[in-house]
Amino acid sequence: MIKFKKIILTFVFIISLANLFRTICFYNNIYKEENKKIVGKITYIKHDSDKTVIDVKNKKKYRITLYKDAKYNYGDIIHVDGLFKPAPNNTVFNLFNYNKFLLSKKIIMISSNPTVKLIKNNNDILYKIKNRIIKHINNYQSKKYIKAFVIGDTNDIEDNLLSNYRNIGISHLLAISGMHLSLFLIIIDLLFKKSRFKNLVIFSFLIFLLFITNYPESLIRCFLFMILKYINMKLKFNYNNLELLVFCFSILILYNPYFIYNIGFIFSIVITFFILLSKNILKDKSYVKKLVITSLVCFLASIPIIANSFFKINLLTPLFNIIFIPIFSIIIFPLGLLTFIFPFLDVFYFIITGGMESVINIFSGLNMFNLVISKPNLIIILIYYISLFLSIKINKKYIFLFLSVLIININSKYLIINPEITFLDVGQGDSSIIILPRGKTIMIDTGGIYGSNYSISLNKTIPYLNSIGINEIDTLILTHGDYDHMGEAINLVENFKVENVIFNCGSYNDLEKELIEILDKKNINYYSCIKELNIDKYKLQFLNIKEYDNENDNSIVTFFNIRNNSILFMGDSSKKIEKNIISEYNLPKVDILKVGHHGSKTSSSKEFINVVNPTYSVISVGLNNRYHHPNDETLDILKNTNIIRTDTYGSIRFVFKKNMVNKFTCEPYTIVERFSMQGRF
Repeated sequence: MIKFKKIILTFVFIISLANLFRTICFYNNIYKEENKKIVGKITYIKHDSDKTVIDVKNKKKYRITLYKDAKYNYGDIIHVDGLFKPAPNNTVFNLFNYNKFLLSKKIIMISSNPTVKLIKNNNDILYKIKNRIIKHINNYQSKKYIKAFVIGDTNDIEDNLLSNYRNIGISHLLAISGMHLSLFLIIIDLLFKKSRFKNLVIFSFLIFLLFITNYPESLIRCFLFMILKYINMKLKFNYNNLELLVFCFSILILYNPYFIYNIGFIFSIVITFFILLSKNILKDKSYVKKLVITSLVCFLASIPIIANSFFKINLLTPLFNIIFIPIFSIIIFPLGLLTFIFPFLDVFYFIITGGMESVINIFSGLNMFNLVISKPNLIIILIYYISLFLSIKINKKYIFLFLSVLIININSKYLIINPEITFLDVGQGDSSIIILPRGKTIMIDTGGIYGSNYSISLNKTIPYLNSIGINEIDTLILTHGDYDHMGEAINLVENFKVENVIFNCGSYNDLEKELIEILDKKNINYYSCIKELNIDKYKLQFLNIKEYDNENDNSIVTFFNIRNNSILFMGDSSKKIEKNIISEYNLPKVDILKVGHHGSKTSSSKEFINVVNPTYSVISVGLNNRYHHPNDETLDILKNTNIIRTDTYGSIRFVFKKNMVNKFTCEPYTIVERFSMQGRF
């Protein structure tokens, strides 16, 4: 019997891994862009200041975005008519992939601003209860926490506050999981202790809770694990908890392999696994010792997940968990439930949570304990977990292997051997990052979206740099003062370490003056109108050092050489500047040309292109931009070169490998597309 149950477990696990492998290695959203008419039920609604996000379930699930405050309720039947397409993949290396995230929730396509018509108001009793609960909660001052704990909705919690929770490693306390579920089960156990229907009540409540909270992955795992545990007990299969967890993981991966891209699911599985593995260590320990050991184990187990998604760890996270887990489990969460039932507690609860937020904000500001850790590859992750497994199960000395790998990963920038250039996808703007051996970093322009609250530096630039282990920029070159080239400079220097800033020739505009005030306050060195820059053995030459009567023509034009490959960045220089440059400098053939002014007709004259004769022409341009860049005439002039556009490929990376054929890589997909280049690349 024991042998048979092991065979079943092994078979199910192998089948699930095969399904997982197929999904990861052959990832492709099979759905194509098309006009669709859908009649379905609303299963999710999120109201933002300028839009409403709605999930509609027909036979499949779809997500639509309406740029207005749409007055619909859960369970309403609506007719949707619009253009549907797969959600976008990440266009910057290593960052969050929205398409995979939605697939983990079984949402296959999205539509922006379709025509929506209400067919029928909700008449489903469960949805009526859910709508009533939401309406009730919305009357509270402390609604953001009550929503989180009752219906699993953290949308009302401010982004900055959520980020602070994440920075100190306790954001899991806001998600309904095993800790919260245990309190519900204790209450049910007390109320139905002697009832023969207790198990029926528990499972009925869990199903209702799943529905109310919109089926979060961590709760699905808890629910399935409890069902498997119950079946295991009733049928006397004698699987232990670790084996049941493997069963649970396997079943969920067979149901939806895209769960692997959901951080809530991964946290739930991995943390539960290592807590169960630590059962013998925790045995006969006091509450305080159990809390300390559990916090440490959870922290160590979570490091690869955090590194893979957020690229930072906080060394004080175990301490913060020791402090806040009792506070949440004994005060914040139970008091939130009581406030939901007894509204007169709302003001008191609002004061309590406000005070707690102040403490969290203070702790989050302790930046000296935050360490940047590069995104680990699969081999590193396996070493992490094997060494942690051995240290818990066999001998504590294996923890040193774990810590050694961790230290290497934290200092991974010093192991960079091959220089590389990444042209970031920043929409209609410019931003290029040059990484030299040992992590020396030069950034040319920051990008910027005028009139938008979206921060490219906070959402793209800094996370990307952190993902490759970079925690500072040695030199920031701002080609000129236009917003699409330097609009993120202030955000960048406020939130990231920058050593030096270089401005172009000419007078400073208002945006540059505002930045200079901040540079002065932070004692950051800055220079303007310089001829060259030496970083280690690499020399950057600035070819445009005259003053002209407009900002674009004053753009810094940068030329440099990496391992016998010449690169030329043109900023927004016009054809006039191109003519001046080729008359003053004996330019060689360039291997990579960063095309001027996003490929507009004001730049890239035929004469200039014939002289520099680029092998690759990189155009940084926004998808469907209102300027209609790049211009058809410019594309025709560049037709004999390899044209690479950020609106087509996303971010683009060149890696310069010594004595090898180099690779040009871009990442609009999970499996990074690699194009082997001939000749010098």
